[in-house]
Amino acid sequence: MALRFADPAPDAYAYPLLIRHLLQSALDARSGREIVGSDNRRHDYQTLARRVGRLAAVLAAHGVDQGDVVAVMDWDSHRYLEAYFAIPMMGAVLQTVNVRLSRDQIAYTLKDTRPRAIIVHSDFLEALAALRPALEPGCVVITCHDGQPVSLDDAVGDYESLLAAEEETFPFIDFDENALATTFHTTGTTGLPKAVTFSHRQLVLHTLAVGLAMGQQPVEQGLWRESVYMPVTPMFHVHAWGLPYVATLLGLKQVYPGRYVPARLLALKRDEGVTYSHCVPTILQMILDEAGPDARLGPWTVIIGGSALPESLLRAAAAVGITAVAGYGMSETGPVLTLSRHEDDDARPPEQVRRWAGRPIPLVQVHLQDENGDSVSDEPGAQGEIVVRAPWLTQTYPNSAEAGAALWSGGWLHTQDVATREAAGDIVIRDRLKDVIKTGGEWVSSAEIEDLALRDPDVAEAAVVGAPDPRWGERPVVFAVARAGRTPVLQTLKDRMSPLVSAGHLSRWAAPDRLILIDALPRTSVGKIDKKALRLLLGDDVLDSRSAS
Repeated sequence: MALRFADPAPDAYAYPLLIRHLLQSALDARSGREIVGSDNRRHDYQTLARRVGRLAAVLAAHGVDQGDVVAVMDWDSHRYLEAYFAIPMMGAVLQTVNVRLSRDQIAYTLKDTRPRAIIVHSDFLEALAALRPALEPGCVVITCHDGQPVSLDDAVGDYESLLAAEEETFPFIDFDENALATTFHTTGTTGLPKAVTFSHRQLVLHTLAVGLAMGQQPVEQGLWRESVYMPVTPMFHVHAWGLPYVATLLGLKQVYPGRYVPARLLALKRDEGVTYSHCVPTILQMILDEAGPDARLGPWTVIIGGSALPESLLRAAAAVGITAVAGYGMSETGPVLTLSRHEDDDARPPEQVRRWAGRPIPLVQVHLQDENGDSVSDEPGAQGEIVVRAPWLTQTYPNSAEAGAALWSGGWLHTQDVATREAAGDIVIRDRLKDVIKTGGEWVSSAEIEDLALRDPDVAEAAVVGAPDPRWGERPVVFAVARAGRTPVLQTLKDRMSPLVSAGHLSRWAAPDRLILIDALPRTSVGKIDKKALRLLLGDDVLDSRSAS
């Protein structure tokens, strides 16, 4: 006789995976830690829960209902943390607006989602005036600030004043765990931003997997009970990589810095005892520049994503006590897919291993595919596109079904990143498909050349693109920002590459043809180097289909 499940008891609770249960876990564990706000307020987790309830009550009182979108334009704040919970918990959808996009792009994202309400920091009120035509008639406006009160005629009120006037409880109820919880728009360098959505179930599973992965990390490479968390990745960008949800679930002390001002970040690190953050390489370099080479900032674990972690940056961080560890993911993946780690018994150099994308976190499947769609995951040294499966990946682009179909071609999510896999299982990102330089019949990694360029003491920043070549197809061109009082020389870079070519570690086609000095590298709204803009500097003939995103 086949075994089958019995019918559940009449009062059995079918536990839905809802965001409110992440917060409830922290409350049930009686966390004694505090939340430090961007306006310097401090409160415990019980107060956080009450403020979450009050925010939901405010929104409901102004007509926000299940399924409605509530947009947020704010810096990294305690308010944003409250919105991460209150808005999805009431069954509405949180839209995290990328405030670094152009106004036309922001207008497009707001027209696309048609928010019922919007919470706007005082720094963005001028932008809001220009965005009015993008908002639906009757959209509720709530203002907020970090010390400079503002007045707006058609706003329903100030965030803190509205919360103070509301009841402390809101009747949060259970609903379908597959209900939408969040939405935002990707930030490609061409075309209109594409909408991405995530459900409660997806975000809860991502939170659990990231938290478990962080707990598996070696000392000073992960997150633990005594960690003090401060995000330095914008909270509008892929849920700040999901770490505010993880930090709340674990009941950690959390510090919210507001707008990123290097001196303030360092002061919060010192005064609040911050030990765990995450950011893109640009922000880490900004922090190091502000601190100076003689600073002592440890212990401070900083997860690096968004673009490759250069060895020179990892070493500079280590010199002041920061343990930099690379992770990998993308907007469509919620975002975390892999995390690097270096074990004490690993004979490989830590400055090499911790720069790699690392190993898949729990519940993530990673394959490498060649141009024909065949797996090369088990072929040593073989390069292929990373394709993935995990239970929290976005299922489509709501405003672009064609792009969604391409994203999921063959039943795997296509990342457009080219990688190899080490024997121990580590994923090593080699380049973006659109940034790989096809020269002399070989694929050459622009990221590899960039890393070598950054080892030059005369170079502060570097980016490499392929320029069309009638004989070889493409040839590498280096754009470099010189350090103060220095002048990088192309031959120096070639000389540094020569032994690597002779030893077989680097393609003979990788030596660049040109080095172009530039005052500053162009960047996207989330701090990534904008290679399309660099190709424009080379001329219109460089703009091919690979520069689209």
